[in-house]
Amino acid sequence: MAEFTVRRGRAWCDQRMTDLRIRAATPDDLDAVLAFWKAAAEGTSISDDRAGVARLVERDPEALLLAELDGGLVGTVIAGFDGWRCHLYRLAVHPERRRRGIGSALLNAAEERFVRLGGRRGDAMVLTRNETAHHAWRAAGYAPEEKWRRWVKPLTP
Repeated sequence: MAEFTVRRGRAWCDQRMTDLRIRAATPDDLDAVLAFWKAAAEGTSISDDRAGVARLVERDPEALLLAELDGGLVGTVIAGFDGWRCHLYRLAVHPERRRRGIGSALLNAAEERFVRLGGRRGDAMVLTRNETAHHAWRAAGYAPEEKWRRWVKPLTP
């Protein structure tokens, strides 16, 4: 299992994957993250804009985790904790870098963050139509929660 140390403003890496660097995003990363999501993430969100990601990084500087390899962005996950629940969003790995452990490393870092903050269960937002993601989440130990349904209401036009 990966061993990560999560600290604001500092990078951490798995000793066995020394070329992979996982760190918290900074305001300087916003444009790169948005461009990355267009290439690597399924679907779009109402918050997928510079202002939305900037609010996330400002409110919780450790929530948006980035995986870098050879100086380039190869993966992301948002590990949001509201003090009660642990929420995972935007797990994305560059299409040419998938199935190499990057997603697992990001999830390990997110889960370790949650445990450190007192979280007890992680939940993930996964698109129903994204069968590839279903396999990845199941392999990581997650399962669909069939008795719940997500209900949404846009708060802005």
